[in-house]
Amino acid sequence: MKNKPLYFDYASTTKIRQEVYEAMLPYLQEEFGNPSSLYDIGIHNKKTINQCRKVIASLINAEQHEIFFCSGGTEANNWAIKGVAFAHPNKREIITTKIEHPSVLNSCQFLEKLGYKVIYLDVDAEGFINLQELEEKITPNTCLVSIMMANNEIGTIQDLEAIGGICARKGVLLHTDAIQAISHLPIDVKKLKVDLLSFSAHKFYGPKGIGCLYIRTGTKIENLIHGGNQEREKRAGTENVAYVVGMAKAIELSYQEMFTHNERERTLSELIYDRLKQAIPDIRLNGPAIGSNRLPGNLNVSFKNVDGSQLCFELNEQGICVSTGSACHSDLIEPSHVLQAIRVPDEYIKGTLRITIGKDTKVEEIEKLTQEIIKRVKK
Repeated sequence: MKNKPLYFDYASTTKIRQEVYEAMLPYLQEEFGNPSSLYDIGIHNKKTINQCRKVIASLINAEQHEIFFCSGGTEANNWAIKGVAFAHPNKREIITTKIEHPSVLNSCQFLEKLGYKVIYLDVDAEGFINLQELEEKITPNTCLVSIMMANNEIGTIQDLEAIGGICARKGVLLHTDAIQAISHLPIDVKKLKVDLLSFSAHKFYGPKGIGCLYIRTGTKIENLIHGGNQEREKRAGTENVAYVVGMAKAIELSYQEMFTHNERERTLSELIYDRLKQAIPDIRLNGPAIGSNRLPGNLNVSFKNVDGSQLCFELNEQGICVSTGSACHSDLIEPSHVLQAIRVPDEYIKGTLRITIGKDTKVEEIEKLTQEIIKRVKK
């Protein structure tokens, strides 16, 4: 029997936790009614969806009617950016950053083909934007600012409250991709002054294929998916009741355990980095120092004159799962756009590993991970 893999790619996806699985099961079997139906088993499921909407809204200080279910983070990001752009045809500028997720960058590039102007903000060596530059770039023609709350590759946590303040003063809508952040950072959409916020269940031990877009009341946005009248006529398609239930249960548990898990994951990240640094002194940590400005459990490290893809392959041969960057474009050979944006030196950029840990990571697994990395880098 094959040994259980040692998993260090929690930023890519997470396993559904048992409590979530058990909450979902009835809606995969007995409770199968279409929520749009007018008979009891459909009406019951409609009420279940609305209760889940209420749970999620309460955790981010939103209103129940501001939560819209969709297929995941990629759809939510596409909907936020294209939907706002199409709803404001007289404003043709969008501001984002050079280190966004591909679902944001490719949505912006699609709009550029339609004649929109997109401004891609630079970031510093740790991945932070310049707030003054953001304020200067906003014009009366800006319809949207889209800046991720926390980066999926290097863990940088932006000062979203300051960004929200700038956008509110300038009268421009703000969207944030909170897909990596929502299980690690307490979110208050009113305090942050965000108008749209995306997240996805499979990043916090929920099912794949379900996500949310928070849309502040009064925000003008065009539909992305057309069809029936689901989601208050904003997002068509028969609701995935089981997955909605799974997401609500997963985020509820995540918020209950957030601070405990954050402290533990940050400690384990420090343990990994300290062991690697001791054995490989010229290792490079990409992004902010481990601490309050970096996602707990996120390590992105580069080794001088090492082939990261080969290293990743050899670790996989030992049953160790890590990535060379974002799993959303892991089949690409060229260096990550995020690492290029923070100007990682040429001799380091191809020798990069992203190591992300989660609630099930064990110290003995870290010992095996660090041993295998050190052995291969120093050979």
